[in-house]
Amino acid sequence: MAIRWSLLAEVVTMALDTVRGNKMRSGLTVLGVVIGVTSIVGMTALVRGFDQSLREMLRAIGPNTIFIQRFGVTSFANGAEIKDLLKRPNLSISDARALEEQTGTIELVDIELGAGGPPTQRRVFYRDMKTKPIVLLGASENFAAGTRIPIFGGRFFNGTEVQYRKNVVVLGNTPYQLLFAPSRADPVGKTVRVGSERFEVVGVFDKRPAAGGFNLGQDDFVVIPYTTYQRLFGLQVVRVARNVSFLPIQIAVVPRDGVSQATAMADVERVMRIRHGLKLDQPDDFDLVTQDAFLKLWDRVSQATFFALIVISSIALMVGGIGVMAIMSISVTERTREIGVRKALGARRAEILFQFLMEAAFLTSLGGVLGIVLGSSIGWAVHLIAGFPISMPWWSFALGIGFSASVGIFFGMYPAVRASRLDPIEALRYE
Repeated sequence: MAIRWSLLAEVVTMALDTVRGNKMRSGLTVLGVVIGVTSIVGMTALVRGFDQSLREMLRAIGPNTIFIQRFGVTSFANGAEIKDLLKRPNLSISDARALEEQTGTIELVDIELGAGGPPTQRRVFYRDMKTKPIVLLGASENFAAGTRIPIFGGRFFNGTEVQYRKNVVVLGNTPYQLLFAPSRADPVGKTVRVGSERFEVVGVFDKRPAAGGFNLGQDDFVVIPYTTYQRLFGLQVVRVARNVSFLPIQIAVVPRDGVSQATAMADVERVMRIRHGLKLDQPDDFDLVTQDAFLKLWDRVSQATFFALIVISSIALMVGGIGVMAIMSISVTERTREIGVRKALGARRAEILFQFLMEAAFLTSLGGVLGIVLGSSIGWAVHLIAGFPISMPWWSFALGIGFSASVGIFFGMYPAVRASRLDPIEALRYE
């Protein structure tokens, strides 16, 4: 063991001497490795940071909330054709009423007009200030509980205000910031104009988390009672069988305490299939979307992204490995007499092989360390400049070092074997 440790120390010393004596050549040798490891560490930090922020955003929706849509991202993710999806019947308010009355697993049902399709947009005015066009939603009194968006100030409208079609509105955080935050005025009780209609502000939503920390318009909305929404847009409750097009409806349901999401989904599916007159062999003509469905879809996207990252980085590492092979082959040629002397003094083939393998691994590992430093610096720079979330798990550093060392050992094997097989007499004669 003492001999092995002394040999290892000797090899590391010789490798350091080689790097110091050939700085330019050593730098060019490990450049490809540095680029590959930098891309692995830097992109892993950004992708993981985005992944965590997206998961936090989806968790804010609520783990048990089930959204019923005419069609959504899950249909497209499963390869459905748009022409087939457009043939699906619209959801209706009577569907929501049936879910309230005919299921025993559902605690609350929320109706959301203007969601699950092309949004209705209106400007919001207060005195001489106005917002850009933002999303106008019509919802029931259960909207806040179903979506789990916290109330920043005031309250959400109640069932009585929904029943009597009151002109009340709850502002998203963006219109609040634009209209009231500059003057630090309390918006509750104030009158604003949404489009051409006047509304009393009864509450304000808090900020919602966004993937990547970006402003993706997640707070650019206002919510009014869905009955008021119907009155403003002249919507009529129509039968699903007539398949009459009207503004999109999304229904959100929350299971009762103690009821699993799978049980509630089966209950919802049963009622909706009966209402839509579907036979046993016919597929659903609606989508049931949950937090888990979004996460599974994102897992597929993130896995594909990470795989592409590994492939691209591997190309750079391979280029670096070819450079290592070339430089180590030159090194073997230059040090032929040295190898002959060592063999003449009793060095075995395994020791020569180990020496050159360790030199190659040391060079590429040095490139891996530099790549980790550069990749981490790039991640932190992006975070500090753009506010993009980052995550630097320990395994990304281990992956970088492991890849770089493996590249050195793999591509350094041929030169090392060549050096170990040199005939000592012929090597001593080499000029």
